[in-house]
Amino acid sequence: MKVLLLLALTISSVTANAVTLEELQQRFSQVPVLRAEFAQQRTISGMAQPLNSSGNLLIARQQGLWWQQEKPFTLTLLLTENRMVQIMAGQSPQVVTADTNPQMFQFNSLLSALFHADQRVLGQNFSLNFTDLGKGAWTLVLTPKVSPLNRLFRSITLSGETFLNNIDINDMQGDATHIRFFNQKTTPATLTDAEKRHFAS
Repeated sequence: MKVLLLLALTISSVTANAVTLEELQQRFSQVPVLRAEFAQQRTISGMAQPLNSSGNLLIARQQGLWWQQEKPFTLTLLLTENRMVQIMAGQSPQVVTADTNPQMFQFNSLLSALFHADQRVLGQNFSLNFTDLGKGAWTLVLTPKVSPLNRLFRSITLSGETFLNNIDINDMQGDATHIRFFNQKTTPATLTDAEKRHFAS
């Protein structure tokens, strides 16, 4: 009897601690500000060496996403609810809105959905395969089901624990992109004055 009771308690504990996509989305949506570093490696078919880049990422729930590549050259990407701005050193900013380029702006919404694990937006564009790996770890495999995504990507895989730690992208050309996020920080919970200027630019 004691063995059966212990087994039942163990199963109950494991079930209670299982990660679900709904729980993950709720957890991510409750973080007002997330800061992280990233390292990206892109393997291109026909090229012997992968392309590496690195930098910093800032996600603010009310303002949007700020992506600052530092190496091998400076590149800034700003995503807000109504615009996407790309800035390269020595060049004029490129601004995209839903009116000027609807298809490109669709990717804006998609990127935000990836970082927030937004099940509604992701489910409109992908078949979702979420797996609880135990001990808080999880993966979410996205298989495109609508155009033009299904002509561009084979799959996008998100994985992590407390935070989103990795994004793996496999495209239809046989290229692969791996993005690793690390040194994630949620404090301070509000933007600094310098961070506010990123979104005001």
